[in-house]
Amino acid sequence: MGALPEGVFKELENMKGYVEVVVGIPSYNNAGTITYVAETAAEGLLRYFDGKGMILNSDGGSQDGTKEVFMSSETHGIKKLAFDYKGIPGKGSALKALMEATVFLDAKVLVLLDSDLRSVKPWWVERLATPILEGKASYVTPYYKRHKYDGTITNHICYPITSTLYGYRVRQPIGGDFGVSRHMLEVYLSKPESIWESDVAKFGIDIWMTTVALVEGDKPVWQAALGAKIHDVKDPGKHLGPMFSQVVGTLFLLIEEYESVWRDKKRDLKSVPVYGELESIEVEPVVVDLENLKRKARDGLESKWDFALQNYSHLIEGFEKVKEKGIIDSETWAKTLFTGASLFRMESLRKEVIEFLIPMYFARVAAFVEETEDLSDEEAEQRIEEQLELFREMKGYLDERWES
Repeated sequence: MGALPEGVFKELENMKGYVEVVVGIPSYNNAGTITYVAETAAEGLLRYFDGKGMILNSDGGSQDGTKEVFMSSETHGIKKLAFDYKGIPGKGSALKALMEATVFLDAKVLVLLDSDLRSVKPWWVERLATPILEGKASYVTPYYKRHKYDGTITNHICYPITSTLYGYRVRQPIGGDFGVSRHMLEVYLSKPESIWESDVAKFGIDIWMTTVALVEGDKPVWQAALGAKIHDVKDPGKHLGPMFSQVVGTLFLLIEEYESVWRDKKRDLKSVPVYGELESIEVEPVVVDLENLKRKARDGLESKWDFALQNYSHLIEGFEKVKEKGIIDSETWAKTLFTGASLFRMESLRKEVIEFLIPMYFARVAAFVEETEDLSDEEAEQRIEEQLELFREMKGYLDERWES
């Protein structure tokens, strides 16, 4: 089932063949920020692509007038259109509609921008699109400067696991702002409908798109230097539960799907080209409630202790530290994730695996905050790189758990 409403095809008909770059903005109740994103995108299309573009807003039924605000934005002649997508409510369904529209328009690239961005610049559009238009890349991920406590799911799960298993150092695999080639759009849209009825229809979409591009792209994945990402930042201990479940669940399903790609191989870690220079820029601080994280880690593990004894008996010694202090070391964390990925193959355990990993994730973030509270963002970044190396060294552990 398509995600783009039938009436939208008719509205796009007269633009077919005239659009080179589509800028897609998924939204849900983003009336306060979407004008800036739309007007900045329009400036980018005018400045870098001679206006041969269109801006589409794929909305999830906002109650704050997001679509109306978007349509009233000043885009200086760049065509724009807002619509409610069809399908399961979620970011993935919104993006599927944008993919369908881009293919229908016969455009060469879809640039995706989050609707809550406050740091987007016109040149973001150029940097996300150009490696694809020049035939160098099939997919472009963002390369930001971020505060050390922003992007914790990326830093402690998606970055180390994706890099370790697929062999490419993609720093922001779930960054939200992407450039997508026509080839990759067709690959995504060719997938079974069941994919779009899973967590891929929600927050699982970013890690799914990036991983599929790494494995099935006809050209390499590139990164675009985009400066600082300033958006509606979430405290990991208070706001990231549903996102965690959907992202990690999708990540684990991909590990199973692409088993033949990563099994029994320790891959060389290849650098991914970065298009553009990363500016020296200050980022907004992210305030983390450390004691809340520790408390939620301890309480969450306490409630799942029987599950831990049954399925993680080999790691109980490390978990005792979580029960006592609310923090987990990097090695136990890596083993916990790799074991979770292995257990996730059993459908009957999936829900419990994710529920168990949430307090462990809180414990890992708490430990990282303690380890880096006196470090600069750059110094903390080095700790993230060290953690990645640890995951790579422990790749054989995942192979062992997969066979057990």
